[in-house]
Amino acid sequence: MDLLLNLEGSGGLADRIYRQLTSAIHDGRLRPGEALPPSRDLAAQLQVSRSTVTLVYERLGGEGYTEGRVGAGTFVASGPTPRRSTHAHRTRPAPLDAPPPLAARPTAYDFRLGVPDAALFPLAAWRRHVSRELDTVATISARYPDPGGPIALREGIAHHLGVARSVDADPGDVVVTGGAQQAIDLLARVLIRPGDTVAVEEPGYPPIRQVFEAHGARVVSVPVDREGADPAGIPAHTRVVYVTPSHQFPTGVVMSRTRRLALLDWAARNDAIIIEDDYDSEYRFLDRPLEPLHVLDTVGSVAYVGTFSKALLPGLRAGYVIPPRRFVQALQNARRLADRHGDVVTQGALARLMASGEYAAHIRRARRIYRARHAAISDILARDFADRLELIPSSAGLHLCAMIRDARPGTARRVRDAAEVSGLAVETLEGYCADEPREGIVLGFGAIQLDQIDDGLRLLAAAFRRTG
Repeated sequence: MDLLLNLEGSGGLADRIYRQLTSAIHDGRLRPGEALPPSRDLAAQLQVSRSTVTLVYERLGGEGYTEGRVGAGTFVASGPTPRRSTHAHRTRPAPLDAPPPLAARPTAYDFRLGVPDAALFPLAAWRRHVSRELDTVATISARYPDPGGPIALREGIAHHLGVARSVDADPGDVVVTGGAQQAIDLLARVLIRPGDTVAVEEPGYPPIRQVFEAHGARVVSVPVDREGADPAGIPAHTRVVYVTPSHQFPTGVVMSRTRRLALLDWAARNDAIIIEDDYDSEYRFLDRPLEPLHVLDTVGSVAYVGTFSKALLPGLRAGYVIPPRRFVQALQNARRLADRHGDVVTQGALARLMASGEYAAHIRRARRIYRARHAAISDILARDFADRLELIPSSAGLHLCAMIRDARPGTARRVRDAAEVSGLAVETLEGYCADEPREGIVLGFGAIQLDQIDDGLRLLAAAFRRTG
């Protein structure tokens, strides 16, 4: 790399270059074993004579800072120990209040939420499609891609949703995003002004509430019961309502058809927008799914959001939004301002995976495996935990939620902490409550293998016993 040296200050040129280089070595900016620029190149860069740089290099070598290698150049020696940079002691601003990473610590029995099984990822197919995408001229083009996403991927998403979810969307209506979280952020940029009221589910996903708050919204909670979010709890003059009707996060309930129609009617009467997050709709195990709100919408009130994080891997950062048509251009402009566009190689490979039929095949295979885990956990909870837990019926997704019977405040946290000592990771429902805590346990099964479930839930039963 080019080496930036500041030659201002007192003393001759050689002294100033020498001080800059020794400072960079001590600070660790030049690390042991790292090559210094050839004397001719550094002299040209600094616009000084080569003999000046040569003199400096000889001095550095004589004092043990550098070492010369015949035919290779001048390198920082391994002797001096870099001291801590003064920049490390500066006060840094506190980070935003956000939940810790889902996989912060390794654990023997992992029932945490939001984690798909990485072993199921179609790696061979993905590697092949990435390689082919890298070979295309479009990938290495110097032009900026469409902020809405490559047309091949938008066509693949529109076709997949039309078949799997009955969503009638034109590829031009699809805006590709860096996951569902960015989709929500872009919608907030377009739809919300500071002071607007946004309603979110309670309990719900904390980062969603934080996105709206970051955009200056007044965020209120809509209570969730066994029929899903209740439209009767939405305050007047609410601008946006965020819901997960197909598999409520985190309770797992499905919003009833009556509630769906009532919510759509409310939105039409109040000129409001509904954000429908269909985050794990690929995995449905028992009954036939109800139509998404987007399918039932007749006036253009619903922005439909989806993600590939649960179907493939969160690290791909791939998602999409199908907004009411009048907002498509505004969302594309917001994406352009946010980060221009996504990773063209990832998006191109994903389009190829969908077009080849391998994505659908992967979903079918993963659904069978997750169905077995879902059934195993449901059966064990019904058999061994009936006196402790009331399982909330759920027929989709990658997690189950159960309420603790006759719980005192803090019971779920005590059980979680006791389980953690045994190498078992579970989550509490309280962790997803912004207002009134609810005593429940949430069990994800994306990261737990089928043959581990029985032993893991035995440890959970032991944790209940230890906490009384």
